[in-house]
Amino acid sequence: MRIAVLELTSHPLPLLDGMPRTAQQIQAWIAPHLPEADFDVVGVVDGEPLPNDNDFDGVIVGGSEFGVYDVTQWMQPLRTFLERCRETRKAVFGICFGHQIMADVYGGRAEKAEVGKVVGARPFNFGGDNVDAFVWHQDQVTRVPSSARVAGSASHCPVGALDYDFPARSVQFHPEYRADHLRDLFTKGRGDLLSPAEADAGMSSVSSAKVSDDLAAFQAVELFRGTYVPE
Repeated sequence: MRIAVLELTSHPLPLLDGMPRTAQQIQAWIAPHLPEADFDVVGVVDGEPLPNDNDFDGVIVGGSEFGVYDVTQWMQPLRTFLERCRETRKAVFGICFGHQIMADVYGGRAEKAEVGKVVGARPFNFGGDNVDAFVWHQDQVTRVPSSARVAGSASHCPVGALDYDFPARSVQFHPEYRADHLRDLFTKGRGDLLSPAEADAGMSSVSSAKVSDDLAAFQAVELFRGTYVPE
């Protein structure tokens, strides 16, 4: 099994030097649960071309500092790539920006949310079960594609997770994040990436949350192993 992990987050700030990039964190999160898979990190944001159909069995579309409404050299090729994945029924799992761009491509809409930037830990509800998850976003899915159903939600984020009627799933939160990583971001990014108030609130929420290391891993594994059955 070959899984392509798309790197869509650039690393432009000196304060982030030495910290793992998004695709590295995604691979560290999912690899223990999918030992039969080989992972290929594709630096799309760095200009690396998207993979050909025969080069992968599934794809993980990670987060980004960009929004679906931004104009970048890689945005339209990514949209075309995601359309092709649907046509060829390649398994697609989206995280944060990945969740948003999938919804936007597949007939929904994503945009800046009225609640603004949300960072730290928040509870999400999945069919009556509440779970804590780490978040860092200001955009949200605001219209659900007709081919998808809402699988999870939060008080600040009505469309927190989507299951599609083809091999695709996505989540707004970051299952690949770990508490120590966020604490580093809050410390290093205080006054730069975040206001002091945002950093303090985020730090507090992370300290009190109980986020599982295998959050959303079962959903991704089902997808890539071909055992996911759309409802």
